[in-house]
Amino acid sequence: MRHRVAGRKLSRPTDHRLALYRNLVTDLIRYEKIVTTEAKAKEIRGQAEKLITLGKRGDLHARRLALARLYDARLVDKLFHDIAPRYQERPGGYTRVIKLTPRQGDAAPMAQIALVE
Repeated sequence: MRHRVAGRKLSRPTDHRLALYRNLVTDLIRYEKIVTTEAKAKEIRGQAEKLITLGKRGDLHARRLALARLYDARLVDKLFHDIAPRYQERPGGYTRVIKLTPRQGDAAPMAQIALVE
């Protein structure tokens, strides 16, 4: 039974899985939309929304927390100066997951995760 077991393992060891999530969130902030598998998109959605909420806070502690979670320090400036002000009046729901056609090679369910306008 999987009662109260949250998250997906994605058939990876913990360190690999956490690095994968960090890469995906960094790319989502960089490009503002990415195409990945549906499970990965659903898994990083919460992490990306928490980063945008940190950007909305805008204080030094929030900036340092964002630096710890993103690979590129320049993206923290983008997060705090470009992305977060767009969502200042929005109480949440900054990302959207759109299902796409299955991948050609292995028929994996694909999805696009994007920041809402």
